[in-house]
Formats: sequence, structure tokens, C-alpha cells
Amino acid sequence: MAQIWLIRHGQTIWNVQGRWQGQTPDAPPLNATGVAQAHALAETLAQHAAEVAFQALYSSDLLRARQTAEIVALRLGLLPVRFDPRLREVNLGAWEGMLGDDVALRYVAELEERKRNPVYSRPPQGETVFELAARVGQALDDMARAHPQGNILVVSHGLAIATALCMANGTPLERVFDHLPDNATPHVIVWRI
Repeated sequence: MAQIWLIRHGQTIWNVQGRWQGQTPDAPPLNATGVAQAHALAETLAQHAAEVAFQALYSSDLLRARQTAEIVALRLGLLPVRFDPRLREVNLGAWEGMLGDDVALRYVAELEERKRNPVYSRPPQGETVFELAARVGQALDDMARAHPQGNILVVSHGLAIATALCMANGTPLERVFDHLPDNATPHVIVWRI
């Protein structure tokens, strides 16, 4: 039974603009606010490290998460970052890089379907919440097996973390969009395998 500290990456300009990032390789790095958030997060975790022995630090391999995790690792000074692509954000397909308002104008039927069926609907060329939850859950299972009594830091993305929060707390995935975390804020869960 591992304790997992789920952390969403720091802010990017696309977060500010309301642009949908997903897994696009064109997504920008952390902005100045995001870097400051990552440093503040690292200080908070360093204070916890006096009481909590963090055994591992895992991160999505996408740039914004990587940057956040590397800032944390540098401050904690003892953990290498282990990158795992299963911790990536949901693949938003054709919506990646678009402003939310533009998605709403161009993909009316698809967004209506997403509201009706949030778990199994799919953006054009994208991934469902169910598929996202399956890969994130598998990654967390593997981490919990590797560190069964440990405290594990995981830097990931909004919807990926929301699925983990739902699964850990027994919340139906249909409510996943109600559990999107703020940037650079830890959420501690107990992960049972």
C-alpha cells in the first residue's frame, strides 16, 4: 500500500490562454509563473521530506511535467527522475493546440457526446478517459509494486491525475472532470494493488 503524491505540472502559457495541450510536442515549456510554482512546490516537498522519506520520483515525459519534476529533484537532491510515458496527459487528437472556444465552435457534436459520455467518448484521433485511466492505473500499479510501503512522487497532468484521484477514492470516472487539480499542488492518495 503505497502513498502516492500526485502533482500536476506548473503553469504554461497555454494554460493561461485556455489552449488544449494534450500530448502535442508543440506545447510550450513552463512560463515564469509555472517555474515559480515548481520552485514553491519543491520547497514544500523539501519540508515534508524531513518527515516523509520519498522513495521515488516519477514523471510524464512531456516537457512541462519534465521541467517541474527536474526542479523538484534538484531541490530534494536525492532522487533521480524516472520518466514514464504512461503518465502523459490524455491524447486530445485534433483538439490539441486549439483554444477551448475554437473547439466549442468547430466540434459541437463531439463535445456534446463528451458531456453525455465522458468516459468513452473520443476526440477525433484522440484517446478516451477510459483508455487514459487504464494506462495511468497500470503505471501506478507498477510503482506501488516497486515501492510497496513507500512515498512516491508523481508529476503528471490534469486529467491524468483526475483519473488517478477517482480510481483511488472509488469515485466514478463519469465525474473525472470535477477532480481536475490545480497546477503544482500535491494530492496524496493511498494506492492499493
